[in-house]
Formats: sequence, structure tokens, C-alpha cells
Amino acid sequence: MSTPAYPQPAVTSTNRPLIEGWQRGELMLQHCEDCKQVIFFPRHNCPHCWSTKLAWQRSKGQGTIVSFARVYKHVSEPFGAEAPTILAEIDLTDGVGMMARVITSDVASIASGMRVELVPMPEAARYPLPTFQPAK
Repeated sequence: MSTPAYPQPAVTSTNRPLIEGWQRGELMLQHCEDCKQVIFFPRHNCPHCWSTKLAWQRSKGQGTIVSFARVYKHVSEPFGAEAPTILAEIDLTDGVGMMARVITSDVASIASGMRVELVPMPEAARYPLPTFQPAK
């Protein structure tokens, strides 16, 4: 199967470790060295204590779906050709939440409370941003 031409994220100095980590199939998250909080989305200052002492660490890539939407209409291809797609709020075991796509061949099986994990390489290379699948 050929790789779809997904829209690509803009890479900045702030999000570069996140994007480059995902290109290796890893989810990288910021951690504040002062207050020890995990941070998502990437930023320059800790939103908890305003420290600039932020470091990147590899996430376990596991979590639980809090809420989700089945998206049937998209503004760009190839998402339209893949509809319905799942966009979920995921509570990561690392202690932070994020929005991400969940890939499954059975969209009706997706439910709040479902455990998810990162899509592994080499399949992860298809997606420009961190993407999850139901946990095995």
C-alpha cells in the first residue's frame, strides 16, 4: 500500500523533538525539571510553574480513550478516503492528555475507557503525527 499524502505538520524549534521522535516511532513529551510535571503540547515554558527548564523524555505510548469522535467528513484528502476516522482524547499513562488519531479496522469497537497504544514502526511512518491503535 502506498503512503497517503497526509498534510504535514509545521516543524518549529519548539516541536522539533516531538516530530523527529515520531519519525522514529516514539512519542516524546516534555518534562519540567523544576516542578516535575509532564507537558503536552510542546511549549517554551512550563504551564504549571513557568520554568523554562524543560527536557524531552520518551513516553510509554500507552493510554486510555477519554472521549472520541467518528469523523465522516474531512477538509482534505486522504482523510476523506479513509472516513470514518477516529479522533480521540487520550489520557496517557505518563500523566498528561492529548488529542490523537486512533487507527482501527473496526470503528464501531472504539469506546471511552478503551486502552490504546502507539502504532508501531514501520506502520507508524505512514502518519505525520503520533497515532494510536487499540491495545493488544
